[in-house]
Order: sequence, then structure tokens, then C-alpha cells
Amino acid sequence: MENLLGKASVLSCQGSYWHYNGLAERTILIRAVATLLLAALAIAWWYGKKFTKSRPPLPPGPPGLPILGNLPFLKPDLHQYFHKLSKIYGPIIKLQLGSKTCIVVSSASVAKEVLKDHDAIFANRDPPIAGLIGTYGGSDIVLRPNGPEWHKLRRIVVRELMSNTSLDATYALRRQEVRETVKYIHGKGGSPVDIGDQMFLTILNMILSLLWGGSLKGEERSRLGIEFRQLVKEFVELLGAPNISDLFPFLTRFDLQGVQSKMQKALMWFDKIFESVITQRRKVDDHQQAHEGKNKEEESKDFLQLLLELNQQGDYKSSLSMNEIKALLMV
Repeated sequence: MENLLGKASVLSCQGSYWHYNGLAERTILIRAVATLLLAALAIAWWYGKKFTKSRPPLPPGPPGLPILGNLPFLKPDLHQYFHKLSKIYGPIIKLQLGSKTCIVVSSASVAKEVLKDHDAIFANRDPPIAGLIGTYGGSDIVLRPNGPEWHKLRRIVVRELMSNTSLDATYALRRQEVRETVKYIHGKGGSPVDIGDQMFLTILNMILSLLWGGSLKGEERSRLGIEFRQLVKEFVELLGAPNISDLFPFLTRFDLQGVQSKMQKALMWFDKIFESVITQRRKVDDHQQAHEGKNKEEESKDFLQLLLELNQQGDYKSSLSMNEIKALLMV
């Protein structure tokens, strides 16, 4: 501040010199600029000091580089790397990964505070770009922020899909699919069988039947099921793939690693299936309502049918958008 006042005095003296040379207007201008500059700096200094005092300090952590932060120093075995850092900086460590500040908790007691005692405070996530794309903009129950909309989705899933009544109702279906798999493997006696593929197809059929009352049969079982498995694998890999756009959001538009375009391509494949199944389900429901007159309160409904009813008839507390339905089916 003293230096600034000294410079302002010099400017004033220079202004007096100019005044004696017939340049009074320049003197007035420089004095005005100097005064405004001093006032702006004083206000900025006061607010900066107040903000620094009110903002709680961040946990300790290793020093990093400008812009990159601690990225160049990460080790492949992160758990071992974090353990070594905890010996130096304690159980709560700050790492700067690009523009993202990350907090590492390496103590069981502190983890309990974060994950259980104060879980509502720490429940929200900073989802990866690929995750937002693959879940229709974070419309699912996994990446959606904690709040009324998340509780709505959780209530629907727990009540309609994961309840004891729903699980008991699918017991016969699960038994039938397991028998179909055993029958298929028995018929392949003397030939090699990929057990992993067969287990995936069995579970996939159980889920499809639970979701929209359909399953894969015959040649469709092998062809579409294997393709489904490959897409699921790619989908999961993209969700966990390191993406520079997640660390430097301003690079998102460039998609330097192609993660976003690959996820959009995978989503389009799933979306075509969802659109086809939803269209078919609506046609069946309209036909039954028009010709058979079934009582919807008594008939057995699959998960998709319940979701579509909430889309068309639900109130503002339970209504679902089509993207929310597709995101739930994706999960």
C-alpha cells in the first residue's frame, strides 16, 4: 500500500510538472486514475482478506505443478501410493488433478464419518462425461444428485423392482432360465461350451423378463446376447476410462480421446432396443385395453409397464420422463 501511495505521489508530482507546462487536463486525469486504482486495490484487498478468513483451509497434500497439479506424480498402484501419502500428510489428503480438487480418505474412522454418519452431505458426485452421456444426462439413480428426484427414483426401484413381492414373483422365471441353460449345455455334450457366455445369457434373460416380459430364444439368444455382452463390456469400460475432459472440463468440446463419441455410439445401440421394446409394449397395452378389457389392478405387470403408467398417469411427485425410464432400464 505504501508503494502504491508513493507511486501515486510521483504521478501527482508529474502532474504538477505538466501543469506548469500547460497540461492541467492530463494532471486531473492521472490523479483521477490513481485515486480509482487505489480505491479498487483497497477494496480487493479487504474482500480477499475477508474471504480467506471465512473459507476453511483445505487438507494437506503433496505439492504439484501449475495447471497439471499432482497428475504427473500419480503411481499405477494408487492404493499403495495413497498409503505412502497418508504416512506423510495424515488420513485426509488433498490432491489437485488438473482443475479438479480431490480428497483422499485413508482412515476407517474418517471413512465412516463420510460414508455413513454424514452421507447426505457427501452423497453428490462429480460424474464423468461418459457417465452423463450413457445415462441420458444423469437421469438415472446412480449419478443423479441427492434430492427429491433421486428419492423418487429410489422409491420406485425399491418398491416395484427390488421388493420381496417382485423377487418372489420371478422365482419360476429364474428356475426356468436355469433349466434352459442346463438343457443347452447338456445338448452340447462332447463340444466346447463357453460357460461365461451362457451364464451371461441366463442372467440377461432373467433381467429382460423382469423388465419387460421378454427373453432371447433360439438363434437370437446367441447372436443378440453375445452382441449385448460386448456392448455392456464396452459401456462399463468407457465409464471407468481415464478421460482428460473430466480433469479439464474446457476440453470437453474437443473429445480428445474419443470417449464421448464411443459412449454416444454405444448409447444409440441401447436406445434403439429401448425404443423398440417401449413401442411394442404400448401397442400390446393398447390392444388389451381396447379388446380384452383387462383389469389393470389385477393383472401381473412387468417393470416397464409400471414405468410407462407413471409416464402417462403419474402425478408431479411420481411422474417419470421418457429419459428417466430409459436411464432406469439402462441401470
